[in-house]
Amino acid sequence: VITWPFPLLTGFFYLISPTQGRPRRFLASRVSHNQVGQNFTFVLTDIDSKQRFGFCRLTQGCRVCICLLSYLPWFEIYYKLLNTLADYLVKQQENDLNNMLNSLYDLPVPKPFTPVNLSVHSYFIPDINGLPTIPESRNLTEYFVAVDVNNMLQLFASMLHERRIIITSTKLSTLTACAQGATALLFPMYWQHIFIPVLPPHLLDYCCAPMPYFVGVHLSLLERVRSRSLEDVIILNVDTNTLESPFDDLCNLPADVVSSLKSKLKKQSTATGNGVAKAFLRAQAALFGSYRDALRYKPGEPITFCEESFVNHRSSTMRNFLSMAVNLQLFKQFIDGRLAKLNAGRGFSDVFEEEITEGGFCGSNSRSYQQWMHTVKRGGALINTAMTKLCGPGRQTSLSTFRAKSHAKRGIRDIRGRLKAR
Repeated sequence: VITWPFPLLTGFFYLISPTQGRPRRFLASRVSHNQVGQNFTFVLTDIDSKQRFGFCRLTQGCRVCICLLSYLPWFEIYYKLLNTLADYLVKQQENDLNNMLNSLYDLPVPKPFTPVNLSVHSYFIPDINGLPTIPESRNLTEYFVAVDVNNMLQLFASMLHERRIIITSTKLSTLTACAQGATALLFPMYWQHIFIPVLPPHLLDYCCAPMPYFVGVHLSLLERVRSRSLEDVIILNVDTNTLESPFDDLCNLPADVVSSLKSKLKKQSTATGNGVAKAFLRAQAALFGSYRDALRYKPGEPITFCEESFVNHRSSTMRNFLSMAVNLQLFKQFIDGRLAKLNAGRGFSDVFEEEITEGGFCGSNSRSYQQWMHTVKRGGALINTAMTKLCGPGRQTSLSTFRAKSHAKRGIRDIRGRLKAR
């Protein structure tokens, strides 16, 4: 393992499969040795929920697995690098491989759309503020091809309810791509709980976790998972495009939002570009865009968020959904992030805010975020106040977020303790 001191890459290593030398317990043993090379990912999450990504290339015949570690979720860039490194290994061009790694060693994180030259190869860094497109985004493309619209909607609704979710497939590349592609459609929110795109065999007890999770399980291990005492777990088999769920979460979403999203996705069945991601973004704007109307500001005080106003000003159908949504960890984190930026005087403008404005999903409070930025004081003093104060008693978003995170961390420690005991 080589650890790099710069942020573009934090590690590089390759593992010999169990067919060579001393047998090692590795996911390659779950893959047919007749399969061609595959690219897949795993995620390492620390106790503070910071994720580091492992980008893997399993060579043909499963003889070697190459892995790059990075905190940057640039899937296409790292997959392209992996393909090049694998080609060097096959051709036994060790000098070229080392030259590329040495180039990476001295390379700082480039800006979006900036060309990066490594040896004779040129790579482009994606725009992290843009929406994923088909076919450029391998994760979204594989997910949209493998799963039909109805199951995509069901899974989307289940993620919004923060359920326990398992995705399964016989192919590692498809499994991890679908896991990453599905969660990416939650933007501008992010999955806040256990997230393991591919679960190793010795960690199958994680599927018995009492808190929400989103994990990928190789199909060869699914029966072992089912033999455990699972409760209220949703299982999506992407190979057969079948979804098992004890819930009807889709019915809890406003019917007009679901109908509009379903119609847009069906129109995108043969289209390329960002249409799929934009359809889900429009749904998120319709569901949560009215958060702007619940922002409160008094001169000399920080901007706060009033949950009661957010829930009560909509139709009865929307009100029922929002009453549930304000307790979601992903929504609390979203609100905390927006308040932090506003009260720091930085303001913000992203594709989600643009979608809210274009769709008219906010009501009377239509002032721009540039105006918000000028109404609050600059500096960090207001941030701590805003992050702990809310409209009305018992409505402290950040405090409840902290408690929820602490509970999740304790749950993960408990699971780890049980695994060690075994």
